[in-house]
Amino acid sequence: MVLGGGGVVTYAVASPSDDPGPSGRAKRPVKVYDLALKGATGGKRELPRTGTKQFSLVGVSWTGAVKRLEGKAQVRTRDLESGSWSAWRDLEVDIAPPEDPEAGMRGASEPLWVGPSDGVEVQVLHEDGTTGVLPKGLEVNLVDPGVVTDAETKATEPAAFVAEESSPAATPSDTTAPTDGTTATPTDGQTTTSPAPTDTTATPTDSASPSATTSTSPSPTATSPTATTPTTPTAPPSTAPKPPVTSRAGWGADESLSPDPSEYNADVKAVFVHHTDGANTYSCADSASIVRGIYAYHTQVNGWNDIGYNFLVDKCGTVFEGRKGGMDLPVLGAHTYGWNRESAGIAVLGEYGTTSASNAALASIARVAAWKLGQYGGDPAGTVQLTSGATQKNYFGTSYTAGSTYTFHRISGHRDGYNTQCPGNSLYSQLPTVRAWAAGPVQGLKVASVGGAGLSGSTYYTKGAISVKWTATTPSSLIKNFQLVVDGKTVATTSGTATSANTTLALGSHTVAVRAVHQSGKTVTTAALNVVAETTAPTFTTTPKLSLRTGTVNTTAVPVTLGWKATDNKALREVKLTSPAAATFGPTTTASYRTAKSGTATTWSMQAFDFAGNYRTASASYTPVILQESSAVKYGSWTTRSSTSYLGGKSYSSGSKGASLTWTFTGRSASWVVSRASSSGQAYVYVDGVKVSTVDLKSSTTLYRQAIWTKTWSSSAKHTVKIVVVGTSGRPTITTDGLVYIK
Repeated sequence: MVLGGGGVVTYAVASPSDDPGPSGRAKRPVKVYDLALKGATGGKRELPRTGTKQFSLVGVSWTGAVKRLEGKAQVRTRDLESGSWSAWRDLEVDIAPPEDPEAGMRGASEPLWVGPSDGVEVQVLHEDGTTGVLPKGLEVNLVDPGVVTDAETKATEPAAFVAEESSPAATPSDTTAPTDGTTATPTDGQTTTSPAPTDTTATPTDSASPSATTSTSPSPTATSPTATTPTTPTAPPSTAPKPPVTSRAGWGADESLSPDPSEYNADVKAVFVHHTDGANTYSCADSASIVRGIYAYHTQVNGWNDIGYNFLVDKCGTVFEGRKGGMDLPVLGAHTYGWNRESAGIAVLGEYGTTSASNAALASIARVAAWKLGQYGGDPAGTVQLTSGATQKNYFGTSYTAGSTYTFHRISGHRDGYNTQCPGNSLYSQLPTVRAWAAGPVQGLKVASVGGAGLSGSTYYTKGAISVKWTATTPSSLIKNFQLVVDGKTVATTSGTATSANTTLALGSHTVAVRAVHQSGKTVTTAALNVVAETTAPTFTTTPKLSLRTGTVNTTAVPVTLGWKATDNKALREVKLTSPAAATFGPTTTASYRTAKSGTATTWSMQAFDFAGNYRTASASYTPVILQESSAVKYGSWTTRSSTSYLGGKSYSSGSKGASLTWTFTGRSASWVVSRASSSGQAYVYVDGVKVSTVDLKSSTTLYRQAIWTKTWSSSAKHTVKIVVVGTSGRPTITTDGLVYIK
């Protein structure tokens, strides 16, 4: 930054004396810098791109606390670290004036948090663009919130900071040329506002009736029939617990900036929610700096005696004490024009026109509101009659007359009381959620799962021990506890942060529910679940049985059907095959196509499970056996054929009518294996001397090792199977590849 006529030039240099080393950074006091805006025409004032000392918050102000700036103020800033310039950003300038302006008070825009910066460009235009008179004494106000608290000194020091050096021929520290081609040197210099003014200023009061729409938060205090008390009242107890709050000392308030004694209301009838404007990309580690910046702006630029808000909340949910006087007392604030005498103001750091506030921020608003309203018996979900301290209209066009009473939500938005967009469309639409969270009961409570139990229809089944999990949309910080309720009685109580509870049920039928207790004491209980505790295992009414089926036969894979039947006294869940392979079947399935290795005994093991987790195991061992043609008793003429396509490499073929093969075996299932072709004929099948089937071997494609006929008995016994050549006209020949049975 350059000051004309042998002024001061600033450089980015390493600190020669205050460097605390790599472990942190040196403390730096809060400072406010004022740069005059100049212009040749009555309708425009500007400051070209100008290098400055470090600052993080910016606004514009003018002479005359009741004078309105009827136009547009825009700023661009240069990032301290990257050196890049931001886009133009509008400052909110339609701000309510004070009722009784005092010496030192100025008209001002809302402050805008821009983060660490070292350059600024400003333009202020009259609302018609070219003509009209702008207020006198226009200047841009830059606030450096400094490094004040011990926690901040532990943060990483920037690569450089601004130091001063006298120079008779100073040049701008920012080499970017201003838009109008002039040298960026403010002719009247840059002044630093003293952090400890010698003249004290009272909190502005309000009753004027502004008509333009504004967008952000604090408004000077309005006159109201409800008088404030000059003495410190006693803090009444609240129906809601006090949330954690970072004190003024905790965020580094310089109390010398607010020398006047605090004023108090009789009570807190309502809470007004605001946003502070500025970027939402700030780090929560910088929240204390933002609060300090707003405090410095309100006291040193606006000329108020303190920060306007009673409380401030960042996007991480941290609550900061605002106006001094005792956070548990009804301190008179300067936040909602015309309604300060009966309310408290809570501001969320950031801008929420299109971006929703975080759940953490909403939860903290709800906690503060419930606590403050609870001190005076106010229901956060209810409404209240407030007495207007000013004649005006709100954002929605509702007219208010000073001295008359009007109905408000106990938790309202700034725009409900004043013509402003604050707290932004998105945050305003979230206020019903804040009211519900603050008032209770717990919202969105439902059982998510019942561990250790299975659900069949509308009933859970368990062996006894269960773990019930739940969810709720109300943040845990507003929940006193959860209770697990069995048969109408509480069997377990957990903290408000818990999401599950365990218990063991006695055998029999029960109802199970979850009850949530809000910090207000209001309760809500989920619908009762039906839970049955039982320990009876399922039974296999049919143990696993193996039978042969049709299909292609190989020595390592004989086609079989595994059959079973299981039941349960309550509800069968599933049946699992565990050996020789793994598979899971539904409760109504009773058979599965499998394959088995021939000549090898295989154990087929199954388990039946009910929904409670009880189970029973059943097993059986079976061996598929392949009988070659050579083991059969032959009758008539048969020809031996050899091919690797046949079982064992050989088969029998005959076209002689009446030729037969007979096998005798002891088993419970049998299948006849053949080769098939378009010229294949028919055969009769006899079982234990009785003709049971006529089988046609004809096939449009040639097939080998085909189990074409099967028979299964209820138990294992000695049987004979005889096949007889029919001698079908034109295709008399059949080819047999053996018989398979299961023993």
